[in-house]
Amino acid sequence: MAIIRPLRGFTPKIGKNCFIAENAVIIGDVTIGDDCSIWYGVVLRGDVNTIKIGNRVNIQDNASVHTLYQRSVTIIGDDVSVGHNAVVHGAKVGNDVLVGMGAILMDNAEIADGSIIAAGAVVLSNEKLEPGVYAGVPAKKVKDGSEAVTAAAHKNAQGYMMYKDWYKE
Repeated sequence: MAIIRPLRGFTPKIGKNCFIAENAVIIGDVTIGDDCSIWYGVVLRGDVNTIKIGNRVNIQDNASVHTLYQRSVTIIGDDVSVGHNAVVHGAKVGNDVLVGMGAILMDNAEIADGSIIAAGAVVLSNEKLEPGVYAGVPAKKVKDGSEAVTAAAHKNAQGYMMYKDWYKE
């Protein structure tokens, strides 16, 4: 059973029709929307500030989501995929975004709707990204935003809607 632990007067809130893996850890001031999947080894640590996750979000194996005490919150929009081993630390992520495997989003970074952050990319603190595809360390735009980019990110999130239902059977 997942570790879902109140802390400092905050109890995690989990929406309807979610899959939470047995070894996921969800602590403190965390709100998860409907139809989400929180996969194996994920840590959502809302101990020092707020984490808000929208609807139809998947946070994949071994990803970590945290914040900076009194200086950043993490907000993740709807239809977002956070890839395996990614770190989202006090960043704001728009809707229809794909955060690639091993990517890192630092404090107060803002990821625009309809964006893809490539595997291994690092978005530095306070960066405000326009829609597009970003890669590298530090992350730089390699492709402008488009309907195709938004559709690709959205499609990834939709795939995880199917996968989570396999685990709920």
